[in-house]
Amino acid sequence: MAYQIQFPDPNIADDDGLVAAGGNLSSEFLLAAYRQGLFPWFNKGEPILWWSPNPRMVLFPNDFKISRSLEQTLRSGKFSVKIDEKFEDVIVQCSLVERKGQHGTWITHDMMEAYIRLHHEGYAHSFETYIDDVLAGGLYGVSLGKVFFGESMFYIKRDASKIALYYLVKVMKDWDFHFIDVQQSTPHLKSMGAKDLDRTVFLKQLKDSLQTLTIQGKWNYDFQ
Repeated sequence: MAYQIQFPDPNIADDDGLVAAGGNLSSEFLLAAYRQGLFPWFNKGEPILWWSPNPRMVLFPNDFKISRSLEQTLRSGKFSVKIDEKFEDVIVQCSLVERKGQHGTWITHDMMEAYIRLHHEGYAHSFETYIDDVLAGGLYGVSLGKVFFGESMFYIKRDASKIALYYLVKVMKDWDFHFIDVQQSTPHLKSMGAKDLDRTVFLKQLKDSLQTLTIQGKWNYDFQ
């Protein structure tokens, strides 16, 4: 399948995965990048950098592992969950999260504007967790075909982001999504069932998963 914007072949990149620099954060650029297995990641003051690391960490919905403590939290019923109600609030909160080994945030003002635009166009979605109708955590990402490209998550209350991920997985199962792209390998995500794929395998599975029409627009799901 041909795309109007063509990035260099990700397979020519080293394992860190830097494929290209430059371009812009228009919806056209972003969607072309995701379709070709790339995502943007750069710090303020740097050019836009496009990455496709090797290996690539993904979470297949059926592999998701629920810890005993998360089971207890789910049974407690203290969290409620919604989709696409407060996308802007979620991305702002994600930009405020302090990351180990990082100074500042990679979610710049321009990045926020770009993903908010994708949200309004029906490609970017947020899963939000609440306690007494107050936002307690959440995550956001981009959906194309049968893939959800996870971008970032946050929590204010313990387990709030894990609850958001649990319900994302639930929706992905019910809607027959193939996998959730979590981008970079971390022990935390691996403990929850995510696994590393060789980049060539990831790109092949991505291509297959994009053959299905995208569920575009505001997402609705009955969690009752």
